[in-house]
Amino acid sequence: MDTDQQRGRRRLRRSAVILGTNEIASAVAVALRRNDYDVVMSHDPSPPVIRRKMAFHDALFGDPVSLGGIAAERVDSSLALRGLLGRTDGVIITELGLLDLIVIQAIDLLVDARLQKYAAKPDLRRLARSTVGLGPGFVGGQNCDIAVETRPGKAGTIIEHGATDEADGVPGLLGEAAAERFVRAEVNGRWHTAVEIGTRVYRDFIIGHLANIAVPAPFDGLLRGVVRDDTEVLAGSKLLEIDPRGRAASATEIDDRVKQIAAAVIRTLALREAGLAERSGPKIHLVK
Repeated sequence: MDTDQQRGRRRLRRSAVILGTNEIASAVAVALRRNDYDVVMSHDPSPPVIRRKMAFHDALFGDPVSLGGIAAERVDSSLALRGLLGRTDGVIITELGLLDLIVIQAIDLLVDARLQKYAAKPDLRRLARSTVGLGPGFVGGQNCDIAVETRPGKAGTIIEHGATDEADGVPGLLGEAAAERFVRAEVNGRWHTAVEIGTRVYRDFIIGHLANIAVPAPFDGLLRGVVRDDTEVLAGSKLLEIDPRGRAASATEIDDRVKQIAAAVIRTLALREAGLAERSGPKIHLVK
């Protein structure tokens, strides 16, 4: 049975919902949990997650996942989720959508970290006390309260009024490789692979098959990310990523860009609280 102290702690926790289960969404989840938020991550299949060793994503499939000392717990129903809120030291991950989650409890913070760069963005405002949109398509003050830039070179820039940069399809460098380190799906289909993330591969090594078409590695390196086996993917989606940096290559270490974005989301909390306090502050009435 809960003690009075435990019940009080449950009431004091603020709630955050993060849309997405990729490495950026996961870094944000860790940062928010460390700031004593109840964190629920809602999976979206588009785009598929490739950097799975840097993310909570695989917890959706029953794999034990821990990042920064924080574990993920999967729930499958609204009832189970309601019972876990305030009772876990980890983050909660689920396939329940936003429409399922907003009826469970009021949301203090909603973060769209799906990085659907070319998709039309919904207006997140009024779905939560504070809303943050990450990456292309978000406009601070229009479809979210605050937008955060994800573009390499600008990552972590907070935009209270105005739009983030449009997607240009140009990734940042990793070693000396940019776009060429990714392999994209050429057709719609089901992806199959038996190669684990972190495996060192060589050029033309077959990483997997998409709709029975062999997909080779573009060059020698370490498999930094790959779509999970038996996943349905759309043409144009990233299937895999090769890290060319030799001994410096890593499949588990998040880069500075991801850290900057997560830190920026935490900074938005103070900005948003200040704005809300200003609007709800005492009104002065002059009496003649």
